[in-house]
Amino acid sequence: MLAGTNPIFLTAFLASLAVMLGLGVWIARRTASGEDFLLAGRRLGTPLLVGTTLATLVGTGSSLGAVGFAYENGWAGALYGIGGAIGVFALLWLFADVREHGFMSFPEEMSSYYGASRVVKGVVAVAMLIASMGWLGAHILGGSLYLSYITGMDMTTAKIVVALGFGAYTVLGGYLAVVITDAVQGTILFVGFTALAVLAVVKVGGLGEVSSAAPDEATSVLGVEALGALPAVSLALVIAVGVLATPSYRQRIYSAADTRTVRRSFALVGVLFAAFAVMPAIAGLAASGMRPGLESPDLAFPYLATEVFPVWIGALLLVAGLSATMSSGDSDAITAVTILLRDVTHLVTGRLPRAEHIVRYSRFALIAVLGVALAFALMATTIIEYITLMISTVLTGLLVAAVLGKFWPRATWQGGLAAMVGGSATALTVNGVESWTEFWGNPVIPSLAVALAAGVAVTLLTPPQRITREEALQRLAAERAEVDVGTRVRAGDTETGHVADADRE
Repeated sequence: MLAGTNPIFLTAFLASLAVMLGLGVWIARRTASGEDFLLAGRRLGTPLLVGTTLATLVGTGSSLGAVGFAYENGWAGALYGIGGAIGVFALLWLFADVREHGFMSFPEEMSSYYGASRVVKGVVAVAMLIASMGWLGAHILGGSLYLSYITGMDMTTAKIVVALGFGAYTVLGGYLAVVITDAVQGTILFVGFTALAVLAVVKVGGLGEVSSAAPDEATSVLGVEALGALPAVSLALVIAVGVLATPSYRQRIYSAADTRTVRRSFALVGVLFAAFAVMPAIAGLAASGMRPGLESPDLAFPYLATEVFPVWIGALLLVAGLSATMSSGDSDAITAVTILLRDVTHLVTGRLPRAEHIVRYSRFALIAVLGVALAFALMATTIIEYITLMISTVLTGLLVAAVLGKFWPRATWQGGLAAMVGGSATALTVNGVESWTEFWGNPVIPSLAVALAAGVAVTLLTPPQRITREEALQRLAAERAEVDVGTRVRAGDTETGHVADADRE
């Protein structure tokens, strides 16, 4: 019988779910419109924006996955946090100002860079819907591995419980419920993971003992000797790309009160997440010294929580670990629904849902998205493998297309599509050749390079766009007017406090 089968663990988990569900019910009473449900009314200030962004960053990969990665590769577990912090700072620098245009979704933003191209919007919408459900599947996978280990549940039941856990309050309260519960969960997981790192070091007799119990290559600077220099750079880079091109982070920008709030909040998030990066690495190294040979590296965190520390500490760590998965899962769920209703529906039917139906349709769509994501959870055996494969295959080319479209006026929609296709094709090719994967670590570097070359080459071979950026923004604003979500940019959104002409009603 596992130590984790103690009923206190399950009781703590159910109690935390009850609190989150209560928040969802309370918030549901204050959700009156589609803009409220999908974008929290575009009123998020710095405290909530920092809380929800940080909680999403400290998700399944950077917590459970990073502890497991450190269990195998030592200080390389910190690369996840370092890459995430780099991604946040780059997102702040490159894309914080898109808040000024009142976008609802990442496909809509991408379309604005390419003359409001419906082809670009359609391709990005389908790819991002699949990617968001894939990310959601990763969070369900991580949470179910953990819950199964500590309670003795079979994996199928654990997956259903985890999906229902964050699905319930998200369906009830929408994006505002996600943001507020994220802030609560973010506090819990920060306290929990800090306690885990400190207690693990104390348990093994200090940092010196943590390092001496691990192989020399695992204790090298950032585990470079364990991974190799190029794979280490690739790991940090692929996580940064994930932050830059994952639509759930864009959703934070769109829902902020104004651009200044985005800049201030993301700067603080980047600093905090960089400081957090070392915590999972310490925990993984300590677990490796105390219990080598675990069946799966992803069990390193639950091992520490249930078999090393007293029950009351284990209960705190249980809630912290599952908070990490749920705070990321709920974000990807609501992002997928926004893309489904704003972009995929428009692609298929040629029109958007009526404003008075948005909240009801959103709740039905959330249930469907959660159901599909359960299937995605069966696609990989380890969390880091799942996430890095998803990013390198889907997001690298998309990031290149976004940068080209935003900063190169000559970029054409054909060039944007070429970047996306080139990035994905390269990632799949590298992943299919074992020696190439071993050399690169993951395909992010060659994928970015080929995507950039393809985007530039095809752009130069195709005629310039005839629709200006301003005209594209006006067309997209007219589409949003159909659902009355994000049609007007609120006063004070920009540095000068004016309302963008393209988004006036």
